[in-house]
Amino acid sequence: MKGECAVFPLTDTPEIVYASGRSVWVTDLAGGIVAGPLTIGRSRPHHREWLVAFDGYPDRSAVEGWRDLLLTAAADTLAPPAEGEVYLHELAGFTVEDGVGQPLGLVTAVEELPGGLMLEVQGRKREFLLPYRKEFIKRVEREARRLVVEVPDGLID
Repeated sequence: MKGECAVFPLTDTPEIVYASGRSVWVTDLAGGIVAGPLTIGRSRPHHREWLVAFDGYPDRSAVEGWRDLLLTAAADTLAPPAEGEVYLHELAGFTVEDGVGQPLGLVTAVEELPGGLMLEVQGRKREFLLPYRKEFIKRVEREARRLVVEVPDGLID
């Protein structure tokens, strides 16, 4: 592992995201850039992680300070989401409607909680949290910036 750091992939296509020559940034959990742009020199899968080496960083000690941070890439350099998918950062501002087109509110934030992703939705009378799960999110319309949902009983009332 000389010059490589272990990365847990948060993507379905790590072979593309961590490809040699790609530019990435080291980002903290608040979204602040810690380092970069960095050029990936080489990468390879290793168990559930990927081992990634960066040009200009010849040994592991040079990247040790980046432990527990994120590697990010510019969204315009990645494959767009498939039909019915969306980048999580895009969800703020999406309208939320029920199955008959009745507006329920606007997504104001996405929260990652121990139980999974939750959408904070500003409704007519109050804010509510909606689990971002397939049993509740029936359709994602990325171009229209709309979510069609089935709200659990008692969530909005």
